[in-house]
Amino acid sequence: MSLQIWTWLLIAITFSLYIGIAIWSRAGSTKDFYVAGGGVSPLANGLATAADWMSAASFISMAGLISFNGYDSSVYLMGWTGGYVLLALLLAPYLRKFGKFTVPDFIGDRYYSNTARFVAVLCALIVSFTYVAGQMRGVGLVFSRFLEVDITTGVIIGMIIVLFYAVLGGMKGITYTQVAQYCVLIFAFMVPAIFISIQVTGNPIPQLGFGSTGNDGLYLLDKLDGLHKELGFHEYTTGSKSTLDVFFITAALMVGTAGLPHVIVRFFTVKKVSDARKSAGWALLFIAVLYTTAPAIAVFARTNLIETVNNATYSELPSWFSNWENTGLLSFEDKNNDGKIQYVGDVEKNELTVDKDIMVLANPEIANLPNWVIALVAAGGLAAALSTAAGLLLVISSSVSHDLIKKMIYPKISEKGELITARISAVIAVSIAGYFGINPPDFVAATVALAFGLAAASFFPAIIIGIFSKRMNKEGAIAGMVIGMLIMLYYMLKFKFGWFGGGTQENWWWGISPEGFGTVAMMINFLIAFIISKLTPPPPLEIQKLVDHIRIPSNAGEAQIH
Repeated sequence: MSLQIWTWLLIAITFSLYIGIAIWSRAGSTKDFYVAGGGVSPLANGLATAADWMSAASFISMAGLISFNGYDSSVYLMGWTGGYVLLALLLAPYLRKFGKFTVPDFIGDRYYSNTARFVAVLCALIVSFTYVAGQMRGVGLVFSRFLEVDITTGVIIGMIIVLFYAVLGGMKGITYTQVAQYCVLIFAFMVPAIFISIQVTGNPIPQLGFGSTGNDGLYLLDKLDGLHKELGFHEYTTGSKSTLDVFFITAALMVGTAGLPHVIVRFFTVKKVSDARKSAGWALLFIAVLYTTAPAIAVFARTNLIETVNNATYSELPSWFSNWENTGLLSFEDKNNDGKIQYVGDVEKNELTVDKDIMVLANPEIANLPNWVIALVAAGGLAAALSTAAGLLLVISSSVSHDLIKKMIYPKISEKGELITARISAVIAVSIAGYFGINPPDFVAATVALAFGLAAASFFPAIIIGIFSKRMNKEGAIAGMVIGMLIMLYYMLKFKFGWFGGGTQENWWWGISPEGFGTVAMMINFLIAFIISKLTPPPPLEIQKLVDHIRIPSNAGEAQIH
């Protein structure tokens, strides 16, 4: 069968599965809608958390970044997986024992302040909309390449699917849909990796294959280093970032991961506190399958691309090249008019422009794998994008319906009214996300780090201090969150987008990149929070007792959502 028929078939099967699960697990109460009834098993929650976390960025973009940047991109592997260790040890069990629906709910109640709740809601909306716009764009790109429909149509199809199971099922529908989506995306990620590992090295385990010798007897990484040197690119296995910057970027990604609201909310869905810790462990295991495979895919894809296109005659290239050219993500400019592609590190002489995001999707085509494998990767990319989009949309809708309307604007709203409000909020959120997917602002790609930076600079300190410090009061927490968020925004806008007079790499504060500045903003948040709390009255006695209750493990298994 042709690639397009295979793609339509696999996407139809997987989408039908998602819709069927949503109908089976539809939400009948706000508890179902927000936290899946609080009865999800650790294994199922670990699978759902892994799918929620592994977005289009993890599935499509991360291996692409490693493919081009080599050693420098190891920060993503360390930071994004390390964040789950922090979650498992420092946040998940305590937040589950506290027993709330959302992160702003925890912050609002722990700091006995609607102002704190509002700041947390604002942060949750900024982080979530930044993420979800990128997911919808990813959906559109997959549709435009593999199903030959325009990006707008692809985004609309994705919107309808997400809207159906997010609005109908809430967290309950999303949870069990994400279990299925994890199975789809990990199968789609691993199958081509195994195929190519056997093809290139004869080893069926990609994690071992990329560190072994190829069919020509050379170690694959040595071979890629040689190709990079020969063509004038930076050596693949050597980093160009300073040790300080690597540390700060990794730390920002770790604490940003631990502070992301759509990840944290997953630990409110399990039955008891011990299950929250087990869920984090399962999630880390399931995530590690993809994250340990990504460097192998990056090396295979980079080597295959260079060997396939460099000095190749343009007119004789296989069809995959022209197919990706049609998406605008791959382009060739014959600067010396010899009809051959010169792919070199010298910008003046280089004739090939490759978008990093195509490497995972194009890899099976470059390796000439069967059509069903190529179609499977497309289905996996959609599963990754849709699973994360659904989790983010739930954060947006619950922040509006539960934290803004029920907790602040109209406390007397009935449960039925709150559920209707949550669903209407999800519809509006999907529509806005779809608009940004169709008409992406210029800064969408650049603000991936902004989402992590904001979460690190605002949520993480407020949550961690709220759990472990009885003395922290609302004045300190609010001041820390606001100042941390503002200084992070200032730094990102100045050095990413040229606001406030702009700035170059030479002007970075202490040599720290915008991607790593979330760590600095986090430390400023901690400092401000502790100073202000020392200068202002302690929190009420009942709040101090609440903090003791969260930390003391007695009867931990009996914690209930309240």
